[in-house]
Amino acid sequence: MKGLWTPAWIGRHLLAAVLAVAFLGLGWWQFSRASGGNSLSWGYTFEWPVFAGFVAFIWWREVQLERTGGRPEPKSKPEPAPATSEGVTLGRPVLVPVAARDDDDDPETAAYNNYLSWLAAHPGAGPNDYPG
Repeated sequence: MKGLWTPAWIGRHLLAAVLAVAFLGLGWWQFSRASGGNSLSWGYTFEWPVFAGFVAFIWWREVQLERTGGRPEPKSKPEPAPATSEGVTLGRPVLVPVAARDDDDDPETAAYNNYLSWLAAHPGAGPNDYPG
């Protein structure tokens, strides 16, 4: 806990407190405006306390990270992956490339592929020069 009372952390504590109090004060100010008839201020009345809650959450999370040495505490101990008949699973799937489909059965796709190969073989030619 000694690390939470360094000058940098004292500044962070003060900044979080000042921001939370300021955001709650701005929410109260918007509430007083909304009560006075400004209907647009009703949205801001609820928005500023959410900002204050966000500041409190970030402050709490940073304190927890500092206490645990910069790594989050595990929620629970992960279970080892079960062994399969093909070998041991490492816990996450492995992406395997799939072979490309053979679209030569489709005459439109085959004609388009022929057109593209002709354009690649004739770099100076335009689309209107294609003989097919």
